[in-house]
Parts: sequence; C-alpha cells; structure tokens
Amino acid sequence: MRHRVSGKQLSRNTAHRKALRRNMAASLFEHEAIRTTQAKARELRPFVERLITIARRNTLHARRQVIALMQDRAMVDEEGDLKDQSVVQKLFGEIAPRYAERPGGYTRIIRLAERRIGDGGRQVLMQLVEAAKPRTGQAGTSRRRRRGRKTTATEPSSPDAEQAPPADQQPAQDQPQQ
Repeated sequence: MRHRVSGKQLSRNTAHRKALRRNMAASLFEHEAIRTTQAKARELRPFVERLITIARRNTLHARRQVIALMQDRAMVDEEGDLKDQSVVQKLFGEIAPRYAERPGGYTRIIRLAERRIGDGGRQVLMQLVEAAKPRTGQAGTSRRRRRGRKTTATEPSSPDAEQAPPADQQPAQDQPQQ
C-alpha cells in the first residue's frame, strides 16, 4: 500500500529522480520554458514553485537553501560560451523579483498535440508564468467603463470624441431598407 507516500517513482531510483528534478528545474530557470512528458512536469511543478517561494525572501539563508536543493550550474548561451551568471543568480536576480507580489502559481503546463516518438508519451510545455504587465491608455480600461462613461465639462475630452457624434445619434448603416 502507498499510504502517505508522496511523488511518483518515474521508473528511477532515488538518486536519479533527484538529479532529474534538479536538472529540469535548472533548465526551466535558464530557458523559462521546457518540453517534457506530463508525468515529469507534474512532479517538477511543486519543486520549482517551492524554490521560487524560497528565493522571494532574497536572504543569504534562502540562497543557501536553494543551492542545497538544486546544484548551482553555470548557464551557457547558444554559441556554447559561458554566461556571466549562474542559474541560482538568475533565479534570485530576475525570476523571484518578478513574482514578488504573486501568492503562488508560478508555472503553467500546456499539453501539446504530438506524442513522443518511441513510447508515445504525452508531451507538455512547462513555462514560467509571466508577471502581469500594467496596461496603459484606453486598452487597459474595461468595456463597461468605456461605454458607460460620459465626458463632462470638467473632464478633458479626446479629439476624436469632439468630431464624431454620440453613438445614439449616428444613423444606422447596418439595417436593411424596407
């Protein structure tokens, strides 16, 4: 019986599972998206989210905890040259501050249509969720606010609003004539 046994074995021994989890987490932090099987992604998600939550504290103790859970490896660019920062430095410098206000849910798993060649395993794309970017201008306002809001004499109106008559006074062009 599997009482209170967490996690899947993934047909690997303990050391191999640990190494798999560390390497996949490092690749996810380095590239911000990885393609893997559904079972591996589901096992990786809690580990990655725990690492990001620890990294949000941004203390020396947190950095040591992350290094203990995940080996710090150097990142390599497309040409094979070493980058200036390691995976843990990127986690603490770029990724964790992005999620400072987010209470969890830092990753998403998107199922892909094609299956893996060989065993037909279900493929997924695991990504880091982007932080919400603040919208500016008219695109950021809701539809209800734009429709229901009327300009008054105290509010400055836009130049387009002065040229076009209100929507209720415009002639209906889509109605067929009888």
